[in-house]
Amino acid sequence: MKKRAIESRVEQVYQIRPEHLNGAGRLFGGRLMEWIDEVAGLVGIRHSQCNVITASVDNLKFIRGVFQNDLVVLVGTLTWVGSTSMEVRVDTYVEKLNGTRYPVNRAYLTLVTVDETGKPTKVPGLLIESIGQQAEWEAGQKRKEFRIQRNKEGF
Repeated sequence: MKKRAIESRVEQVYQIRPEHLNGAGRLFGGRLMEWIDEVAGLVGIRHSQCNVITASVDNLKFIRGVFQNDLVVLVGTLTWVGSTSMEVRVDTYVEKLNGTRYPVNRAYLTLVTVDETGKPTKVPGLLIESIGQQAEWEAGQKRKEFRIQRNKEGF
């Protein structure tokens, strides 16, 4: 059975408060990483209808700072699935009061579905419905191969 990516898409919004800030008055990078992992996990759970664990995170490059009172929007989308694993893209934006969004980060996370005993379990397929989704699928396959190679090299 294949499912559509839109069925598992997650959008989460946070307003930055003082407890989210580091000593320089910017959003803690670790807090953003926590939120990214949370959104990716929710996408994985919605798609697989199983528990998931995070296996890896790729590319946490911070493009711009995030400050107190900013609205931060995280959008999680399924990009690729394997047998027991899946890849989720999480895009992070600062959203201005007029609704304009500016990118902060894009991360790709690999998740593994697990049953109640922690054993990996089968992931439903992903229905590719657009050229953009096909491009993400192909790029996801390349990223998987790259992760396998890096793992062999000890990274």
